[in-house]
Amino acid sequence: MGIRERVGGWIESAPIQRAIIALIVINAITLGLETSDRVMAGYGELLTWFDRVVLAVFVLEIAAKLFAFRLGFFRSAWNVFDFVVVGIALVPASGPLAVLRALRVLRVLRLISTVPRLRFVVEALLKAVPGISSIGALMLLLFYVFAVMSTSLFGERFPDWFGSVGASMYTLFQVMTLESWSMGIVRPVMEAYPYAWLFFIPFILIATFTMLNLFIGIIVDTMQTMHEGEHQAERAQIEGAMHDDTARVLAEMTALRRELADLKASLPSIGAAGDGGVGGVEERGARP
Repeated sequence: MGIRERVGGWIESAPIQRAIIALIVINAITLGLETSDRVMAGYGELLTWFDRVVLAVFVLEIAAKLFAFRLGFFRSAWNVFDFVVVGIALVPASGPLAVLRALRVLRVLRLISTVPRLRFVVEALLKAVPGISSIGALMLLLFYVFAVMSTSLFGERFPDWFGSVGASMYTLFQVMTLESWSMGIVRPVMEAYPYAWLFFIPFILIATFTMLNLFIGIIVDTMQTMHEGEHQAERAQIEGAMHDDTARVLAEMTALRRELADLKASLPSIGAAGDGGVGGVEERGARP
C-alpha cells in the first residue's frame, strides 16, 4: 500500500472523523460566544486563538484529502462543500471581501458532511427537489389565480392588503401560514364583505392542508425510497457474500469427492501389488 492510500485511510478513519466532529461542535459554540461583547472582553484572545487552531486543523484535513485522492477529491460533492466552507474562512479580515468573514459560521454545516444520518437527510431533500418543484409550480399557479380573484373582490376596500396582485399574493401567503389570518385579515374583510369566508376557507383548505402536506409527502416518500434502496443494497451484498461462500464450499466438497474417488480407485492396485509380493516371497522361501 502506497503512502497516498495510507494517508487516505487514516484521514477517513473513524477516530479521526470523530475528532473532526468534536472540533466542529466546539467551534460552533466558540463562534456563538464571539458574538457576546462581555465574553470577548474577557476571553477574546483565547477564542481567537482557538478559532485559528481549528481552522488550521480543517485546512490540514483538506490538504491531506487532496494529497490522498488528488483530483478524485472533487468528484464528491461533500468534499467540494467542505473545500468551499473552509476556503471562505481563509478570507482576510480586511479588504473588500472582509464581509465574507461573517460566513465563518458555515463551518458548523460541516457536521452535515461528517455525520452520516444528517447527510442522508440532505441527500433525500436534494432528490426530492424535482417533485417539490412541481408542487411549487402548482402552488404558484394557485396563488396567482386566488390573488387575481382577491384583488378584484377586496382591492377597493382594502388596498393595503389586496390593492395589487403582488400585495394579494403576500397577504394570501400570510393567510396560508395561519399567522393572524382570522383576527388580522379575514374578520376585518368580512365586516365589509360578509360572504368573504366563501373565498378564504377553500383557499386555506387547498393551500394549507393539501399543498403543504404534498411537500411533506414527497420528502417522506423520497426518504423511504432511499431507505429501501440501502436495505436492498445491503441485502444484495449479504446474498452475494453467501453465494460466494456457498460456491467455495461446493468447490471444496467437489475437490474432496474427487480425491476420495481417486483414493478408492488406487486401493485395488495397491492390494494386487501386495498380493504378488507375498506370493513371490513364499515361492522364494520354498526353493532349496
